[in-house]
Amino acid sequence: MQNYLKPEDDLLTTRSAGEWAAIKLDYLVRYINVFETAMRGKWSIRNYIDLMAGPGKNRIRETDAVLLGSPLLALTTKYAFTGYFFADLSDENTTALDKRCSASPFYDRVHIHPGDCNEIVREIVVQLKRDDRNSLNLAFLDPEGFELEWQTIAQLATIRRIDLIINYPQGGLNRQMALSFQSNEETIVDRFFGDTEWRKIFAKHHGKENFVHRQLMDHYKQKLQRLGYPDVRRDDETGDEPLIRNSKNAPLYRLLFASKSKLGNDFWQKITRRDVSGQTRLF
Repeated sequence: MQNYLKPEDDLLTTRSAGEWAAIKLDYLVRYINVFETAMRGKWSIRNYIDLMAGPGKNRIRETDAVLLGSPLLALTTKYAFTGYFFADLSDENTTALDKRCSASPFYDRVHIHPGDCNEIVREIVVQLKRDDRNSLNLAFLDPEGFELEWQTIAQLATIRRIDLIINYPQGGLNRQMALSFQSNEETIVDRFFGDTEWRKIFAKHHGKENFVHRQLMDHYKQKLQRLGYPDVRRDDETGDEPLIRNSKNAPLYRLLFASKSKLGNDFWQKITRRDVSGQTRLF
């Protein structure tokens, strides 16, 4: 039990991940640190939401190293949140996550929901809205595939103050859009974007990978605007959307950020100006 909260093997189930997972998680931890350092004295209720939480630890395929996953990283940062809301479709994952969280002094703040995040989200939103006027919230939405549906984003956005860090699966979309854009039925890509507008964008710009994803991300952000999230951009255009690549330098995913607060956007811009090694990023 002593190593449940440490980046080492504890004999419980782990999530298989590539080395690049550490880069994504570094952005998350840095945002949490800025968020909690700045806001803990201003908001008495601060919640962290992780709807595809996994078992709490990742095992890196290339090295067999064990890393803390997003829920345990959020649970072990310098300043704790006052509430943690975790969900995962796998009972094995939620059981392992619960055991690991039980080693934390903040275990009484942890709420673990087994089930499909797109269904569980309604239950979590109801809980969060009990203190909606007095709370500040951060949601990390990191699916392994296309589990995340737009309606889940829309549900979370009904909360008054909630920042969103969203995995935009660029590599997966490259493969899936080619299979889905002419389908007569609703597809997982339709559910991810919440409409079929992406099909027009893909058909018009197919073959221009960087440009088509710029258009698709802009479409996604426009939909976020309609949910109350202002579109904040920098001159470098994609600077706020770190691109994570695999060991062969192929694009995997970007991290999209949304906040209803100027301060939240300032925080994100601050941390995304530097990469995991602390160097200024080149876009």
